[in-house]
Amino acid sequence: MSLILASASPRRRDLLREAGYGFDVDPAHVDESEAAGEAPRAYVLRVAALKARAVAARHPAHTVLAADTTVVVDAVMLAKPVDDDDARRMLRLLSGRAHVVLTGVVVRAAGGEWSEVAESRVRFRPLTPDEIDWYVATGEPHDKAGAYAVQGLAARFVDAVDGSYSNVVGLPMGAVGGLLAAAGVLPEDAARAAAWREPSPFDRTGG
Repeated sequence: MSLILASASPRRRDLLREAGYGFDVDPAHVDESEAAGEAPRAYVLRVAALKARAVAARHPAHTVLAADTTVVVDAVMLAKPVDDDDARRMLRLLSGRAHVVLTGVVVRAAGGEWSEVAESRVRFRPLTPDEIDWYVATGEPHDKAGAYAVQGLAARFVDAVDGSYSNVVGLPMGAVGGLLAAAGVLPEDAARAAAWREPSPFDRTGG
């Protein structure tokens, strides 16, 4: 029974491959609109389940892994910015304070459905207006929840990460490994799996 990643995200693909899993990619295309009054944890879990079920309907004999990530500050979810001004607004909100990153993970197979929500806390150092303008001009924030990529140039903004760093990237590998094992899916590349460790933003140069 092969594994399908229901995401086009290169970040999720790389994390899964680095942990030794073999898989195919079939992105889900679902309505990710927030429901009125929906709590962030409920939102990421619902959207991840929608993705998993949509792809599982196309591949009923396979195991499907889906995820959805959001950034939460002041109890408000920050999705992908709609334009550069929106990205600047988000980065100003995150500057000099902590925020929460939530990822809903759903694994769906013929034997059932398994799910979990991972939570990490990230603290940014204070950002100057020039830094925000520079970062937005790089284009990196455009398709990122919260308008930043912790594994990219924004690594230089991070003071601390409490919890899974891979969750902040977009796929919490501790949760993923447990859910896939429950569904009977183990890494194919034993050497990679044995060597894999949870990454850290402080392993990176930030670009």
